[in-house]
Amino acid sequence: MTPWQAASGRRIAAVLAFTTAPALCLAHTGVDAHVHQESMEALRTGFMHPLAGADHWAAMLALGLWSAMTAKRALVTPVLFAAMMVVGAMLGFMNAPIAVVESLIACSVLVLGLLIAMRWQLPSWAAAMLAAGFALVHGVAHGVELAGPEQYVSLAGMLAATLLIMSVGVLLGRWLPRHAPWLPRLGGAALALFGAVLLGPFA
Repeated sequence: MTPWQAASGRRIAAVLAFTTAPALCLAHTGVDAHVHQESMEALRTGFMHPLAGADHWAAMLALGLWSAMTAKRALVTPVLFAAMMVVGAMLGFMNAPIAVVESLIACSVLVLGLLIAMRWQLPSWAAAMLAAGFALVHGVAHGVELAGPEQYVSLAGMLAATLLIMSVGVLLGRWLPRHAPWLPRLGGAALALFGAVLLGPFA
């Protein structure tokens, strides 16, 4: 092989490598992009799930509001609620057979609305047990509906939305009693009425 032929062969190999490299990169990028898109969709679905059901976001908002209005440590109960909701969701992923889930969700809205309207302050252990029980039920309902290949990504989105809603409730619970003390009682009564309406079909 002459030096000219060798140089030509190297040039041809370089051109082939240059032209095929983008295709190879694009193939890997396409796979990664598809996985990324699925994960982002699962995250969005999980985030929107608590927001899509009025019974879910009403209970979370009410819990944050009630905790801020009555508890010395306003964040303890919401954080416990979020943690137990994750546990409930994992049970839901396994199709845990927990009966009357929907009626208990409606009951949580009713009870939390009454607690706000009456400004009842429970002992810390009782508030913790109440929040844990309600969170478990809400979590199971979410878990059953979000179960799938990307369920743990959906769970992260659901947890983010839950913490966001309860944070809004905590902020309202800190602000409203000082500026509009009548509004929490009115809102609590409305939540209790909404819970009673939700509970009606199960009575």
